[in-house]
Amino acid sequence: MKHAIALALIAGAAALSGCTGIGSGEDGFSSYGLVTVKRVRVGDGQLSVVPPRNYNRHRRILFSDVNDVEDWTLNGPILDGISFVSGMKNNRELIRQRRSADQQVPRFRSDMTPPEITAMLESLYRIKGGAVELKTTSLQPRSFLGANGFQWDYEHLDQDELWRRGRAVGVVIDGKLYLILLDAARSHYYEAMLPDFESIVASAQRLG
Repeated sequence: MKHAIALALIAGAAALSGCTGIGSGEDGFSSYGLVTVKRVRVGDGQLSVVPPRNYNRHRRILFSDVNDVEDWTLNGPILDGISFVSGMKNNRELIRQRRSADQQVPRFRSDMTPPEITAMLESLYRIKGGAVELKTTSLQPRSFLGANGFQWDYEHLDQDELWRRGRAVGVVIDGKLYLILLDAARSHYYEAMLPDFESIVASAQRLG
């Protein structure tokens, strides 16, 4: 029984290697927890949202995770994912990285502009997500959490030969990054998930 459980955990971790979320990290196993339709804190608790239906929260076990980042999925991480960054401080990273790695995803800096933040996200997809092609379709101002933020729309082709679309809505407040990101298969799943994403963004509240 223990052997079967271990194999299941390893299989789950392997599936998440192609995850659309941004907080998967390089090591450790994963599990899921149910998120019901009520206000819930995400990440390290500095941000709360209300999902319009039940979601699966990707939880990490055995190894430490980036506390500021949390990933959800509705139909499975290969098909769709919603990620949250809940007030990331200056010089923090979106994903655990080995210091010896040749390529590094840039750390967040509190003085980053929207183009610099989207470039950081793009490097994450290319270096850690295996994106072989990524293109920005739009980058525009957008109000978020009562402040002047941004909206980034993009598409990317990954090594699994599946095109995906994404939208990130973010803002830097008091030097901290707050961001909600949707990434899903371009065929059907992105458009199907977009109303949920917009509802979650509209419900977002910053907490002390």
